[in-house]
Amino acid sequence: MKKHRKSEIVQIVLFLAFAVFLFFAIPRFVAERIIVEGDSMEATLFHNDNILVEKVSRYFGAIDRYDVIVFFPNEEAKKNGTRYYVKRVIGLPGETVQIKYGTVYINGKPIPEEYGSSPMDNAGIAGEPLVLGEDEYFVLGDNRFVSEDSRSERLGPVPAKRIGGRVIFRLFPLKRIGRID
Repeated sequence: MKKHRKSEIVQIVLFLAFAVFLFFAIPRFVAERIIVEGDSMEATLFHNDNILVEKVSRYFGAIDRYDVIVFFPNEEAKKNGTRYYVKRVIGLPGETVQIKYGTVYINGKPIPEEYGSSPMDNAGIAGEPLVLGEDEYFVLGDNRFVSEDSRSERLGPVPAKRIGGRVIFRLFPLKRIGRID
């Protein structure tokens, strides 16, 4: 009888340890709910939207052009785990990005864009050709008029190590629930 009771206690302890592990591991390595702050991604995402971010693709370099990602704006924010920025990937590692007259050029060719909700009158550091490093991404907010993004000297291209994940789904508000493209 005592042996059976001891076995049950061990099973309960192991189950609780596994549950605690999952509680911490899933948000850190698999998926996390984030609340959007600000209006730099309008008309795709809005202030206070709840989004689901998958974190697996960042480990395999599976970030593509036009993906919406979350990232830390600098190393200090990454260390402290403070707020993410949410932006759209425009330039990929090794590419040359330039913005001329409100149009984005990748490797000297204009790219089709249907995401920008406002004119881009400030090219910032991409006014001249900007060559991305082998682990850097050029990101823009969809609301180009108010977005602090890779055009800014303070932010610049985003290193892969600061990417938190890829936005895949809007959870709330319910009237706009759905996949994020």
